[in-house]
Amino acid sequence: MRTTLLAASLAALLATPALTTGALAQDVTLRLAHFAAETHPGHIAAQQFADNVKERTDGAVEVELYPANELGSPPEQLEQTVLGAIDMNLPTQGALDKYEKAFGTVMTPFAFKDYEQAHAVLDGPFMEWVAPKLEEQGLVMLSNWEYGFRNITNSKHPIETPDDVAGLKLRTPPELQIVAAVEGLGASATQIAFPELPNALNQGVVDGQENPVGVIYHFNLDDFQDNLALTRHVYNSMVHVINKDSFERLTPEQQEIVREESGKAGALMRELVAAQEEDELAKLEERGMTITRPDLAPFREKVAGSDAMKRVTEYTGEENMAKFQSFLGN
Repeated sequence: MRTTLLAASLAALLATPALTTGALAQDVTLRLAHFAAETHPGHIAAQQFADNVKERTDGAVEVELYPANELGSPPEQLEQTVLGAIDMNLPTQGALDKYEKAFGTVMTPFAFKDYEQAHAVLDGPFMEWVAPKLEEQGLVMLSNWEYGFRNITNSKHPIETPDDVAGLKLRTPPELQIVAAVEGLGASATQIAFPELPNALNQGVVDGQENPVGVIYHFNLDDFQDNLALTRHVYNSMVHVINKDSFERLTPEQQEIVREESGKAGALMRELVAAQEEDELAKLEERGMTITRPDLAPFREKVAGSDAMKRVTEYTGEENMAKFQSFLGN
């Protein structure tokens, strides 16, 4: 049934006038699909982007938003964007590395010490390096947005040391970097689709999971988890991409507006995530969660002493990893 619905959705999208090659640049509708909840900073930023593009183009370019996986799972959305059935998407590096392995280096365990370092690297040398590679896949990279550092929750006990992670059964997305990080800390990783996660946590299929604070808060994962540890083991962000053919339908002036407003939306999301994170942590505590802020040095050391880095390097490629490490000053 899922395959049939997706096929029907693709057929309907491809049949619409906005996606035909004859669509006029001065009258374009662009579809932007993403996975964030409507209350999440990602959607708020997307709404600002849509409003500003429409205003600055005098309504000639309109952006329709499809949040919360409305047009399919994150991998399906990205695939549809590559094919041109969806015009724009906000995938993470973990989705993009299926098309270009260089993106996978961003999610190297404990690569960044803070948000400032991550932003400087991603907006500077990293983007200069990967944007041309992505165009070869039919996507134009507009800007880096935000998602955040990932943290571990569980229903068993508070986490203060790496030993507290050992033995936990944690849900992770399928990205190898995240799997390698939690397994490097001694946990076992189980892949469960995100929409099925609340039920899996409720039924005790897994002991816990890992995600940025905003995801834990906005999706009410504290309903099923008592403990949150700010392990910050992997960083990743949303990346605003547009199908290359869709981008080339725009006039040069419209393209510049889209690029500028994408950057402004990404900056807004970064501000919102930073501003809301401490507030969300306080509210999670008020709702009954025990939150720990462990010393991360032992966590980094344990992962470094495991085979996690070897696994990630083999996945991304030694040349790509060496290039990425040079951006970090390593």
